[in-house]
Amino acid sequence: MKYLTRTVWILSFISLLTDVASEMLYPIMPIYLKSIGFSVLLIGILEGVAEATAGLSKGYFGKLSDYSGKRVPFVQLGYALSAFSKPIMAAFVYPAWIFLARTIDRLGKGIRTGARDALLSDEATPATKGRVFGFHRSMDTLGAVTGPALALLYLYFHPGQYRALFLVAFVPGLLAIGISFYLRDRKTGPKEKKAPVAFFSFLHYWKDSPVIYRKLVAGLLLFTLCNSSDVFLLLRVKQAGLNDTATIGVYIFYNLVYALSAFPLGILADRLGLKKIFALGLLLFALVYAGMTITAGLYWYGFLFFLYGLYAAATEGISKAWISNITDKTDTATAIGTYTGFQSICTMLASFVTGWIWFRLGAGIAFSVTATIAAIVLLYFLLVVPKPLTGDAKGISD
Repeated sequence: MKYLTRTVWILSFISLLTDVASEMLYPIMPIYLKSIGFSVLLIGILEGVAEATAGLSKGYFGKLSDYSGKRVPFVQLGYALSAFSKPIMAAFVYPAWIFLARTIDRLGKGIRTGARDALLSDEATPATKGRVFGFHRSMDTLGAVTGPALALLYLYFHPGQYRALFLVAFVPGLLAIGISFYLRDRKTGPKEKKAPVAFFSFLHYWKDSPVIYRKLVAGLLLFTLCNSSDVFLLLRVKQAGLNDTATIGVYIFYNLVYALSAFPLGILADRLGLKKIFALGLLLFALVYAGMTITAGLYWYGFLFFLYGLYAAATEGISKAWISNITDKTDTATAIGTYTGFQSICTMLASFVTGWIWFRLGAGIAFSVTATIAAIVLLYFLLVVPKPLTGDAKGISD
């Protein structure tokens, strides 16, 4: 597996450790915020501001990475900010400090995303993009399995000690920072640009990008508009009568399936075509949301979350591999940063709309609407979006 280079391994371990830190806190974050006086409305505003910060910064820092010709400093700074935000949230309980810490965490994600994915893309060929991004997603999501499991174990022995858990989560974050210093930039000069990079300059990339990029990203963003937060799936499971342990267990199971299948599906995408595996993922997504309209028990929801793990593995890394295959190498961070930036904003809108439909018309209608839109997006990808360049080591086209 020569395509799993030193840089790919380092980035994958950094992502794994960072996700362990983040996902240790994911199950207890709402509980902790409520315990220090946050209302549900304030939690919603906090998450909205945080996601907007991440979304807008991804495009800018992706553009800045391409402009400077450097990747590693953005990766190091981004992961460092996310790591140091954890103890800040434990040390200061005032709302303003919590907002600052959460914003720093998401800003870190915005700074590193485009540069990190560009580094991964630089380590692969068009014939190995699927497996390289798939391997990275597998390692990243393994952290999403380990983190909640460690949190459950910690709280079993130390119930209610939420602030201390933030300090525990700082440890894997520090390890990720240490490993990041082993990364090295390739020796490439900066792009020739006279004007400085303005904050919203990445928006111009949409106009200057290849037509195939605009068709692909338009479809991805349309899908994102119906792909609301996973919290709604967990709420549905909880609504059906499963207890807290079963609900968290289903979430861990989903991440385990995701982690174990992302790399194999990436390999399969390189062999069969990125578009085919991505379309399969969309089909699985539509089936899962259609299945969520049925009120059932643990085994049914376990099956749906198994399919949901396969969907995530077939789309998340594949979409970035696809984008990197259809854009110029010197614009990779800008292209991915622009997409992921808009994606963050669309995810916010999707969660708002899904929540509104659920509140007004019920969970069944909310999930039915999502499944229907996903099916329409699937048709768009099959009929409108061209196949990306892929193939074997000889560069045979898909």
